[in-house]
This record gives sequence, C-alpha cells and structure tokens, in this order.
Amino acid sequence: MSTEVRVPTLGESVTEATVATWFKQPGDAVAVDEMLCELETDKVTVEVPSPVAGTLSEIVAAEGDTVGVDALLAQIAAGDAAPAPKTEAPAAAPAAAPAAKDVEDAPSAKKLMAENNLSNVTGTGKDGRVMKEDVLNALASPAPAAPAAPRAPVAANQVDREERVKMTRLRQTIARRLKESQNTAAMLTTYNEVDMTEVMALRNQYKDLFLKKHGVKLGFMSFFTKACIHALNEVPDVNAEIDGTDVVYKNYVNMGIAAGTPTGLVVPVINDADQMSFADIEKAIAEKGAKARDGKLSMAEMQGGTFTISNGGVYGSLMSSPILNPPQSGILGMHKIQDRPMAINGEVVIRPMMYLALSYDHRIVDGKGAVTFLVRVKEALEDPRRLLMDL
Repeated sequence: MSTEVRVPTLGESVTEATVATWFKQPGDAVAVDEMLCELETDKVTVEVPSPVAGTLSEIVAAEGDTVGVDALLAQIAAGDAAPAPKTEAPAAAPAAAPAAKDVEDAPSAKKLMAENNLSNVTGTGKDGRVMKEDVLNALASPAPAAPAAPRAPVAANQVDREERVKMTRLRQTIARRLKESQNTAAMLTTYNEVDMTEVMALRNQYKDLFLKKHGVKLGFMSFFTKACIHALNEVPDVNAEIDGTDVVYKNYVNMGIAAGTPTGLVVPVINDADQMSFADIEKAIAEKGAKARDGKLSMAEMQGGTFTISNGGVYGSLMSSPILNPPQSGILGMHKIQDRPMAINGEVVIRPMMYLALSYDHRIVDGKGAVTFLVRVKEALEDPRRLLMDL
C-alpha cells in the first residue's frame, strides 16, 4: 500500500513553491511526522512531514523543481522499512553526493544571485543554505549590512561555561521580520493612559453570568478588541496598508492577538472580528491561544491580519513601544494595570490605570489620526456603554 505526499497549503496568496532540500532518499525509513523535505516560497519556508510510517519509495519532485499546491512530492510504502536500493557503483562514490547537497544553495536563490550580481548572502536554510527569501531580503535592504561586531574576548577559564545554541527557524523569522519592520516603516509611537475602573466593574458584575451562558471567561481582551474596532472605523488609515504607491483600505477588521509561546512570539488572527460579539471574540481568543501554546497554529491562522494588539501587561510590563507587524500600519500595546493616585474632580483618588501605546506607520497615518485613535480607545474603555451605543 502506497501513500502520496503532496504539497500542503502554502498560505495566503502563495500558489507555488520550490523544492529546496530532501532530508530523506528513496529506501529510507520514515516515521510519522518526520520531516521529509523543505519547500521555499516567496514568503516562508515550509517543512513537509511524513503522513505515515514506512519507507520512502519514490521522490517525484526533485530539488529545484517548482511545484503547485497539492502537487505530488513523493510516495511512501506503508509498513516496515525496506532496504535502500543498491547499485553497482562503488560504495564510496554515492556517499559524497548527499554531503554536497547539504550545503548547496537553493537553485532559485542561485539564479537570483546571478541575475543581481550578489554574493556573500547569509543563508537561513539547513546548514547555512541560502534560500530564495534570503536573496530577496538582501535585495530589499537599502544598503549592505555592516559587518557584525566581533565577539568580545572570552577568558580561557570561561569558554567551557558557555553554551552555543542555534536559533530556531521561528526565532530567525521573528528576528528578520522585526528588523524588516524597522527598516521599512516610518514607525512612531504615541502614548496615553486609561482608567480601567469601569471596565473592571462591568467585568466583575457579569463575569459569572457570562461564563454560565457562553462557556468562556469574560476577559479584558474582548473589551480592547471592541474598543480598537470602534476606533478603526473612525480612523481607517490605521487599518490600511501600503502596496507600492497605493494605499489599501480594509473595510473589515482581522484582529491579530500577539501571544507568547515557549518557542517565541506568534500572532494568531481573528478574521472579521468587527462582525463578532464579545462572546465570539473571547471564544476565538481562547481557541487561538490554546493552539499557540500547543504549537498547532497553521500558517493560514497567522496571516491576513489588519491590526494587532499586544499585551505586555501579562508579563508585568508598565510601558513599552511595540513594533509593527508588517504590512500592518498600527499595533496597540497594552500594559500592566497599576493603582496610581489620580486627580479626579479636584481630589486625589486611587484608580487602576494602564498605559497604552500605539505604534504606527507615519507614511500612512498622520499624528492627528494616531492620537485620535488612541483617545477613542481610551474613551470607549473608560465608558464601555459607548461601545454598545456606537458612540
């Protein structure tokens, strides 16, 4: 019995990929979910796992081939592994070939490098292999990157107490995207503070009834999501993106909710959040958060966001400047709720306060729009009834 291995869904607007590296060869035994090969697209690198245990009987798409979504990559014979096919060639001859392949740059990357007269591109693929996205990143850079500063000398008696760990692919992607954001957008941050008294009181009043009726806890994130949607309707620039010389306005809100995981920060997206109730938003946040913690988010679930909320307050952050998640033009940073003395009607009272930060792309969002957005979020949270009345 043979099982087909096909190209998985590659993500939003991506229809084809290049086969970059095969980790297995015909005749090799494979386990369920063991990585068979690596595909590269214009946006990401995708690893293809084995759907069954057995023996890799045939590779249909070789390294360097361009394949579409659902194209046949290989065949796996189910059951115990069969011995690898033998040839009459001397045993030493084929042994050198796989080693050479491990360090050979992706064919699409070599083609781009030759066309643009590039060399010394840093590779992020397996064993330092240069991928197509590495070349595209190098071409997009405004100037050659300065050489990395050499490490400071380490005393001989301390060398054995250091540990060198290769960055995970997720961490490499996070680092690259954050740097891209800083290099591309004209990023500014504006700040305000919000009195959380009314939101906390409303939540405490209805949280038990909410849980009983909807089966999910009423948290602060649904209030912030609703407040941001309200503000985005008034300041649509914050929900837009730049595409070349065009500005693309989104008449919908796909809300990204940043979530920390043991392997790094991910941003699952809640599609059409502007059409959802408080309960629907809370259920979606709980579902995406659980998937993020378990490492089960699909690529599609992390794409298509139009605005992002990041809650550094869960880690105790009092103030920060969040970094944009390109190509989005805005991100709201939530922070720790802390009791502070405030002047209210001429008297000093203690109120639960939170600093808010909006980072925005000044190429598309003016200062007035950014400040207006943040003020509208503040007003909606300090008087949650405004959200019900669309005021």
